[in-house]
Amino acid sequence: MSSVYKKVLEFKAKYPKTIGWRLKENSEIVERHLHSDEKLLYAFVAQKNDSQFNIFGSAVIALTSKRILIGRKRVIIGYFLNSITPDMFNDLKIAGGLIWGKVYIDTIKEFVTLSNIGNDALTEIENEISTYMMEEKKKYKEKEEIDEE
Repeated sequence: MSSVYKKVLEFKAKYPKTIGWRLKENSEIVERHLHSDEKLLYAFVAQKNDSQFNIFGSAVIALTSKRILIGRKRVIIGYFLNSITPDMFNDLKIAGGLIWGKVYIDTIKEFVTLSNIGNDALTEIENEISTYMMEEKKKYKEKEEIDEE
């Protein structure tokens, strides 16, 4: 069992209201793209779309020591993978609803919407992503200041 899949199963057990399908297949996509020097920090499942009614866009989202990976296995052939590095990350927005919530990740090039997440999971997701991104942005800023000197 892959480390990504284990983390996703832990998340689903903790937050069963979150809608997610094909967890193993989606986890394998993320696992395939992990670099050898990359450490998995956190993983969760969500729908990569902006609709509460579209439950067929399940994705596995992994926070690693270098980036955020979003993997989705296509039903027949192929897959989709998004990689968001800290230097491309702009902002994070959380929206809670009646049953499910959404996570909006704003990057320099695109706006990623993750939906159908159990409301009780939103605080944990926000905390994990925000803490990581603030620490990484601080490292980038310090490195840039050293390079300028």
